[in-house]
Amino acid sequence: MLKIGSTLILEPINGQTEHKYKCKVAEIFPNSIHINYPVNMETGRTVFLLNGMQFKASFVSNDHSLYLFDTEVTGKIKQPIPLVVLSYPGEQQLIRIQRRQYVRVEANVDVAIHPLNGKFSPFTTVTSDISAGGAAIVLPHKIKGFEPGMTVDVWLVLHMRSGDIHYLNIPSKVVRIFKVEHSSVEKASLQFLNMTQQERLLLIRYSFEKQLEQRQKGIGEE
Repeated sequence: MLKIGSTLILEPINGQTEHKYKCKVAEIFPNSIHINYPVNMETGRTVFLLNGMQFKASFVSNDHSLYLFDTEVTGKIKQPIPLVVLSYPGEQQLIRIQRRQYVRVEANVDVAIHPLNGKFSPFTTVTSDISAGGAAIVLPHKIKGFEPGMTVDVWLVLHMRSGDIHYLNIPSKVVRIFKVEHSSVEKASLQFLNMTQQERLLLIRYSFEKQLEQRQKGIGEE
């Protein structure tokens, strides 16, 4: 759960900006929290927030669950160090997202697979489905040395609805290799490892965007 020293990711809502900010929790109270001045995750520069600005806040707990809550800047304090005051709904109002709750959607995401130990030649392909916890990729023919149990270097290219393009580099475990039923096509299941909170949030957002897109097209949902 949220603790002093936890890293918070703040994402502005109401179309204020696409930027994301990172900060640390300095103090926790029943209805508010104090944070240090956040840093823009793209520029690395300190951000000065105005009272009334609203955000989606997220953090990862010790059990690796992701927690989300809405918050608003309600003030500033200067002693003993400058801090920003955010509203806090309390533990009972936090939204918890566990690994098994990650939405898996059909999506053809460009992906490059690189070995960590030189056992196979790097290759490019696409995913057949993806979630914030892993993906299934289509295997090119005659990939030698690519085996279940190994850890590989994965590069993903996410095209968001906003037009933004994000390049993610995530170490991943090859869980299994299998043939598609009634086909000669082989696929591999990957489990994403050691993701940053920003990477996890991007994948969650991408998955929900694709799910919404499929619903709008009448493809349905899982």
